[in-house]
Amino acid sequence: MRITILRHGQPNFEWQRSVRGSEFRSLESAYDSAGIVGSPPDESRNLINHHGFVVCSDLPRSVQSAEALGANEIHYSSPVIREMNLPYFDHAPIKLPLKLWVTVLRTLWFLGFSKNTESFSKAKARARMASNKLIELAAEHDSVLFVGHGFLNHYVAKELLATNWIGPRSPGKKYWEFGAYEYAMIITMP
Repeated sequence: MRITILRHGQPNFEWQRSVRGSEFRSLESAYDSAGIVGSPPDESRNLINHHGFVVCSDLPRSVQSAEALGANEIHYSSPVIREMNLPYFDHAPIKLPLKLWVTVLRTLWFLGFSKNTESFSKAKARARMASNKLIELAAEHDSVLFVGHGFLNHYVAKELLATNWIGPRSPGKKYWEFGAYEYAMIITMP
């Protein structure tokens, strides 16, 4: 059995700007509805030839990435396998570069701040659910290509590694990067 975890392509979203913390509700909505720009590298595009089953989140950047890879069909899609969103303040008049806001809010999230999103522990539990679903699909279809999202991919990979799957510690952080995981059956002799 094989599960390949790939990060979606570059979103069609402008990161180089300053925003107020109170703008995050609309920013999250814009980011979640953004498609992708550009094409996948050949190495990523070739994955479609070796996987009979394609899995995506229900977000456009995941679905469009699978289509850009050449997937004729997305066999399974679910909001359960969406990215781990950032928390944000409802009223934060401070204006900062968006990338700085993302770093600050992600750090606060790791430390327990989860206003307007799921907690870190709930997000990890969701990654465990996603991992279990991918394992179930791999058992049924032998090879699964999961076109996912940065943080979720990382935590799904951690779950796979913790349950006798072999592969890289991280499936990759950059757009179109991927990691392949194979199940290692452990046989114990009496």
